[in-house]
Amino acid sequence: MEFIIIALILLFVLEYNRKIDTKKFLTDAEPYFRFLMEDDYKFLLTVKYGSNADVNEEFSKRVRNGVLVIVFVIFVFMMSNLTFVNILFAIIIGYLVFKLPYTNLQRYYRANLNTINQMLPYYLKSLEILVQHYTVPVAIRKSIDTAPEIFKPGLEKLINKIEAGDSSVNPYMDFAKEYPVRDSMRMMRLLYRLGLGSQENKQEQLVLFARTVSTLQNKAREQKYKERLDKMESKTMMMLMVTGGGILLLLLFAMMQMMNF
Repeated sequence: MEFIIIALILLFVLEYNRKIDTKKFLTDAEPYFRFLMEDDYKFLLTVKYGSNADVNEEFSKRVRNGVLVIVFVIFVFMMSNLTFVNILFAIIIGYLVFKLPYTNLQRYYRANLNTINQMLPYYLKSLEILVQHYTVPVAIRKSIDTAPEIFKPGLEKLINKIEAGDSSVNPYMDFAKEYPVRDSMRMMRLLYRLGLGSQENKQEQLVLFARTVSTLQNKAREQKYKERLDKMESKTMMMLMVTGGGILLLLLFAMMQMMNF
């Protein structure tokens, strides 16, 4: 116990006098933890914080917090009895702390799928206008700047795969999997077929695409109105319950007053 206290005091003194830099140590060690970064971590960060999110900094914070928790828990166990099971427990706790921000990002993404669902038809409408004058890959590339922030990472990956020579439907399907909202798979297939079509039948494919986009826009409007109506109904019910409860309490209070007299 005395050794731990002396070690902590010595560590604090060295850190205070800048003889050692624990922050630099954690920064230098962070690349060794890169294999723990999730494949969709950058995408989820962009969904929540926009394209300006610093992936390296956020990941470094996760690594730092996880390592500090492991060290802290090990120190706590050293005060009593440090065993292999306790060390394993400390690592598990640190890993859970490390994964917690990623889990929160996943929850945020799932909670905002409805917003994505309403934004997609309007993005596709702007893309439909561009496709009338350009090929599908060029139209997608030109649409990125004006696209909603949430779609930009997926569109970048989509167009990069196409420009790298992947002429299959896979890039479009990968985009639809990243945004698993209503009819995203079908819309991406229509967009792929539109890109494959010759100039002769492009107009026919474009009409089908435009009709489908309009249907999606109508569904999005209906969903938006339904959400507003449900929200108004819930507020109305809450007001009725509060008003009814207040009146009931007043009646009970009046009856009690009358009984006292």
